Amino acid sequence: MIQNIWAVGRNYAEHAKELGNEVPTEPLLFLKAGSCATLASKDLHLPSWKNELHYETELALQFDDNLQIDAACIALDLTDREKQNQLKAKGQPWTLAKSFKGACPLSEFFPVSDLEELRNLDIILKVNGELRQQGNTSQMIFGFEHLLQFVRTHFPVMPGDLLLTGTPPGVGAFKKGDLLEAEIPGKIKHSWKVV
Repeated sequence: MIQNIWAVGRNYAEHAKELGNEVPTEPLLFLKAGSCATLASKDLHLPSWKNELHYETELALQFDDNLQIDAACIALDLTDREKQNQLKAKGQPWTLAKSFKGACPLSEFFPVSDLEELRNLDIILKVNGELRQQGNTSQMIFGFEHLLQFVRTHFPVMPGDLLLTGTPPGVGAFKKGDLLEAEIPGKIKHSWKVV
């Protein structure tokens, strides 16, 4: 069971720049409710109050009973960008923009025996067959060990929790009828139809 989703913001420099944000000097964490995750669904349901959201494709790590990483997947950190910008401008939390029902679609999980196997992975997203996001985990500002130590030190991490490790540049809007295809070549591939 996923209780918490610990999400790292601005962990790829080019993504921080594309949204006009400063590159952080320490990990920037926000929380998505575990209940907003959907596992391996083929459909992506837009909330009734919004007809357009932004996708942010990420490598998600899952904590085991010893709070080590034993599995990973592709996650979409769905964002109401308009609401997020309003909240940021007021210095308010991002929860309304980040933690709504269905805000974290996940692929199937794949096993992880060593963090080394995650250090040079491509992260790709196509929307309706068009390449929108492409990055590599080697481009992360804060590496896996740094993130894991930071999260375990500062937060009440529980077995089954997820750590979203940040999104590469190319985030953007999607709408009803779109097909989102995410892939970490050699590890996992998943697609969602927006309904």
